[in-house]
Amino acid sequence: MLVETVIAEILPASVIAIEAREDPVGAVLFPEEEAALGQAVEKRRREFTTARDCAHKAIAGLGLPLLPIPSGPRGEPCWPTGVVGSITHCHNYRACAVALATDLITLGIDAEPNEPLPDGVLAAIATAEELSRLRELSRIAPDEVHWDRLLFCAKESVYKAWFPLTGRSLGFEDAVLTIDSDRGAFSDRGVFSARLLVPGPALEGEQLQTFSGRWLVRDGLVLTGIALAQTALPS
Repeated sequence: MLVETVIAEILPASVIAIEAREDPVGAVLFPEEEAALGQAVEKRRREFTTARDCAHKAIAGLGLPLLPIPSGPRGEPCWPTGVVGSITHCHNYRACAVALATDLITLGIDAEPNEPLPDGVLAAIATAEELSRLRELSRIAPDEVHWDRLLFCAKESVYKAWFPLTGRSLGFEDAVLTIDSDRGAFSDRGVFSARLLVPGPALEGEQLQTFSGRWLVRDGLVLTGIALAQTALPS
């Protein structure tokens, strides 16, 4: 029986999400996965192994056989045929979300500590429009959430949803995000949208220029998720 996870709260029911707060001692990698680690330091090895363990359990939750999830040339997970997925890890948290490709076109999740970004990072990732919106959000809830970190987290999930559709990089400056808190006042969750400033992927003859997602703040973490349903395609 799968245990309900925090990140599942911002993902549709068609998604299987598995998370871990500790690195299990018995987690085992396939040889193809082990090869991606090379001479990685112990911290990186623990993160990778636990995240892949979450991925194995999530795919099993879809009723599919256990298969390796190797890494692509840019370190991206290479999912089994018929599966879309996303992996994230940060301090004391690892998670994987997967779905059948018949249900979702793409999926992107990210988790970050609910702490301010390091000095200089916000200026490197945010547009003037985004900075203005962050100032507004800070007046709504100056203490409950670090909006700069949420912006970074949301942009990471946008990239993770974008890359499987394009195979191309997406810079922080290539999308403008709008973050909203539910009901116009602060709650621990809300929605966001990303407007692409570069040509988006073509899906069924239509160019995708926006991504929409949801966010959640819980247990010292900022969590974001994007799930683009097959039903979102033009008929």
